[in-house]
Amino acid sequence: MAAPHVLIPGAPRTPAPEHVWYASYGSNMHGARLHCYIAGGRPSGGARTYPGCRDTAAPPRSVPVTLPGTVYFATESAVWTGGRGFYDPSAGGLAWARAHLVTAEQFSDIAAQEMYREPGADLDLSEALDLGRSELGTGRYETLVCPGTLHGVPVLTITAPWRMADVVLRKPSAAYVRHLAAGLGESGAWCAADIAAYLAACPGAAGQWTAEDIAALIGPDGDGRSRRIP
Repeated sequence: MAAPHVLIPGAPRTPAPEHVWYASYGSNMHGARLHCYIAGGRPSGGARTYPGCRDTAAPPRSVPVTLPGTVYFATESAVWTGGRGFYDPSAGGLAWARAHLVTAEQFSDIAAQEMYREPGADLDLSEALDLGRSELGTGRYETLVCPGTLHGVPVLTITAPWRMADVVLRKPSAAYVRHLAAGLGESGAWCAADIAAYLAACPGAAGQWTAEDIAALIGPDGDGRSRRIP
């Protein structure tokens, strides 16, 4: 199995990079789901159709990474029902993620769709790259975080402005868990049993999903193909 990449902390050398690593810790870890954000369309099990990016080219590379912090589930997803995934870089621990190499323009369009905005305008990434964080609004996915660089290219992810301790945790749905598991499985860094244990331990899922239930849900290959829904 491939080992997950470890980021180098700190700001990138290039203030206005052509490319960035979009680090997804949620359903966009799954290639089929990310494809809808880039090329447009509705993902399997989802309730929303995405317009896509101006540049519909697929990422030339996607690699497994770990991010300093915690993935947790909270609020209510209109797409999946159940809790949404968020990332708190201040919560300690290690978050499992998948970094997709995209252009800065593509990242802007992906972020716009996460923010329920129309894609088509380039975001100012300078604050996030310089300071490690930029709040572009008060919405659920309107905060950019730059936890470091990978091979000299900045890594950016999208989360909420609050901390994990500030919100009520919520159980994620089976459909959402499948996409997360499928994305982690596609990365080639973690086996199905480890994926099930990791997701079951994430706050919001912990105590609501067991590792055994998630393992049965995603199957022995961790591909997200349902065997049964508990």
